[in-house]
Amino acid sequence: MRGLYFQFRVRLLHGGKAMSWLENFSKAIEYIETHLDKEISYEDMAKITGCSTFYFQRIFSYIVGISLSEYIRRRRMTQAGFDLQRTDMRVLDVAFKYGYSSPTSFNRAFQAVHGITPICAKEMGSTLNTYPAIKFSINVVGGNAMSYRIEKKKAFRIVGVRTSLSEDIEKNQKNVPLFWDRVLQNSQFNNVVELNNNEPNGVLGISIYENPKEIYYYIATATDQKTPCDMHEYHIPASTWAVFENDGYIKEDVQSVFRRFYTEWLPFSGYDYAGLPDIEVYPIQNGKILQGHSEVWIAVKQKKE
Repeated sequence: MRGLYFQFRVRLLHGGKAMSWLENFSKAIEYIETHLDKEISYEDMAKITGCSTFYFQRIFSYIVGISLSEYIRRRRMTQAGFDLQRTDMRVLDVAFKYGYSSPTSFNRAFQAVHGITPICAKEMGSTLNTYPAIKFSINVVGGNAMSYRIEKKKAFRIVGVRTSLSEDIEKNQKNVPLFWDRVLQNSQFNNVVELNNNEPNGVLGISIYENPKEIYYYIATATDQKTPCDMHEYHIPASTWAVFENDGYIKEDVQSVFRRFYTEWLPFSGYDYAGLPDIEVYPIQNGKILQGHSEVWIAVKQKKE
């Protein structure tokens, strides 16, 4: 049986309790389970966890390893498979039950999860895939060192180029690398590098959520120089930052740092996530990104007792 069973792996148990956000994420999973055959509101789930829909989806994808929409799709198609094999429900009725108004779209989603059509699933002996609901647990184990430092930093200004994002994390994960490719291949990258005269030093990759219609990914730098007419600026508030060392600057490595932050470091650090834009810092040398090292800056705040 295939499924998702998520364990928090930590190096040191601190006080014997997980953070409240862990409980809230469990409640969000419970919400999904009770709404598999109803409308699922990302906004409602975000409210349960106490963050925006954008950051909820982002955190979910980091700690679980798949997007929220893909998880919901797998859970619904798992239940749809049970209905088709255990009941006399028609394929069309099962499609409607799980929110698909088009038999074609239901057929496509079902095959993506199970590898066979809904009609074939009704036949005795058909093999289906099962994706159980995620369960959260604490597992204390040894682990790899996670180098970090805490820095308090005044507000600073970034300037650079940006691209629009949406609340669809899957689309963003495809579009951001393409945006990097475009910027690296033209003069915009060098123009950004030349502006750098503040910390964090280097080129920054930053996802910034202002409201549901204004979500951007910046390739920028910290500077007090004038904003060029073809660029945009943004002011990062003063905060306390957890800064994590990262070997390499490949996308998967950065995502691994975020995952370990949420699953290994944050629950037992004595801090809460501050909800500010997360910053990827790529050091530069001779006008180019220095391969082999980068940093991830994540704003935190002292946990309230």
